Amino acid sequence: MMTAVSTTSKPSPILDSVYQYARDAISGQIKVCRKVRMACERFLRDIKRSREDPSWPWVFEPELAERPIRYMERYLVPSKGDYDSFVLMPWQRFCEANLYGWVHRETGLRRFREGLIIVGRGNGKSTMVSGNASFGAAKDGERGAEVLLLANSRDQARVVYDEACTQIRESKIGSHFRVLRSAIHYDKNNSVIVPLASDSRKLDGHNPSLAIFDEIHGYRDFKLINVVKRGMNKRRQPLALYITTMGTVLDGPLMHYYQLFGDALIPGKLREAIADRMFTFICELDEDDNIEDSSCWIKANPSIGVLLDLKQLEDDWERCKRVSQERSDFICKQLNIFTNNAEAKFVEFEVLKRNDGVFDEAGLVGRECYGGFDLALTEDFTAAALEFPLEDGKFFWLGHTWIPEKKVQADNEKIPYYEWAMKGYLSIVPGDYVTYELLLRWFVEASKRYTIRSIGYDPANAMRLVQSLENAGLNPQLVRQGPLTLNAPMKDMREVLLDGRLVMNNNPLCRWYLDNVKIRQGVRDAEHENWLPTKAGKYNKIDGFAALLNAHTEQMRLNPVGSRRESAGVTIITL
Repeated sequence: MMTAVSTTSKPSPILDSVYQYARDAISGQIKVCRKVRMACERFLRDIKRSREDPSWPWVFEPELAERPIRYMERYLVPSKGDYDSFVLMPWQRFCEANLYGWVHRETGLRRFREGLIIVGRGNGKSTMVSGNASFGAAKDGERGAEVLLLANSRDQARVVYDEACTQIRESKIGSHFRVLRSAIHYDKNNSVIVPLASDSRKLDGHNPSLAIFDEIHGYRDFKLINVVKRGMNKRRQPLALYITTMGTVLDGPLMHYYQLFGDALIPGKLREAIADRMFTFICELDEDDNIEDSSCWIKANPSIGVLLDLKQLEDDWERCKRVSQERSDFICKQLNIFTNNAEAKFVEFEVLKRNDGVFDEAGLVGRECYGGFDLALTEDFTAAALEFPLEDGKFFWLGHTWIPEKKVQADNEKIPYYEWAMKGYLSIVPGDYVTYELLLRWFVEASKRYTIRSIGYDPANAMRLVQSLENAGLNPQLVRQGPLTLNAPMKDMREVLLDGRLVMNNNPLCRWYLDNVKIRQGVRDAEHENWLPTKAGKYNKIDGFAALLNAHTEQMRLNPVGSRRESAGVTIITL
């Protein structure tokens, strides 16, 4: 039975370094990014609260905080580099102390059930979590512990596993483990460490006490995460640890966790009972940092000066920044900025983050707007959009998507269809195709609430819908899908995005569409810098963006520069 924990233990030199790291990060003595500073502020704020508020359920227990640090530094030897001992850096000690030191005041059970650690490539994250793996099997107090080392592929899953094997073989306690190719056994506690990948034949049947998800930037869906977390429910104090660099899959789990765990650092952003169980340590460049300024690179690479040489990184940057895809990889993996490796990306992730505004949709009723739709093939994604000009120069994007059930079952796009359907972002249509009557009904219903001036459309496959829209008095207007028509609206829409003036109410489907857009330039188009939208890959759909672009084209056509018009009682002058 667990008992209440003591709060009177005195910090040791190990924990002195943890407190000092937090104080130095807050004061600016060491250069850290905004999110790391917030994590340090949260740590010291929680320490104070745990001492002053006996009703708050969490306390920081120094002995428990030290245990994983002492274990790794006393017994383990890293497999990489010319090192005789395992010495954790201050940032690593900070993470370990937080993950294991916070416990429930009465039960003594661990506070954090999940942790997200994002650091640049080469900062020692795999070495650190390999130490966590053997600690979780041997010293975490869990009988029959099951430690899973998880990745998107078998090869990646073995990266941390092989590091753990080497650390154990060369450690002072290696004789207590049985190191096999498929698993590491710690027989004293009947515990095991197993590598597992999303492409493994069998994912069910596990009951992990510690699950380490490596490089989740490559995960395209939640399949592996969901299966493993369901199996953790039977444990008293399970821990799911996600450790990664940034990535290019902006519709995958990392994108969602980056936002969710970031919100956990902001008091009141999430329900306290949820935020209290999430540990966040995200190293990245801040939005106002200049990537050419190497003095700020330490924000994403806290091991600079120990594992990473700044001069070598500067030389690498000078070499790779002249090659588009190598430049993108350095920015993503070394500076921890979300990127897409496409050579002609419409907008980068940093730009998408600027467009996170919210507008009460009830305030749209009666407003003037412009419509657009993209039918493409009715067996595929079909999208409609309304664009509302707002008084402050912003535009609100109200859209909807229809997807045939057969397409959903194929699951090629790896997006959460059913979750988004329940939230109203899309509709799953029974059968093999989408009927044009669904779009007609959507526009007709919208016209009862809003003032739709016109609806732009691509003529391909649109004859019946256009005729029905005309009969309903909704003024459909042809938008030719060539550079002569779309070049200016595309460039104008990019400026809207760069300025943070597109309001989507945090709609993940809209963000997914935007992230999938590439700029297509044929030989003749490139000469005149003419832009056309195209998708980044076969399953990177842009139908929603195409519908919005048709609406935006109509908005620009009907409101040329310098025009004056009235909208919902507000005079809008386009300059």
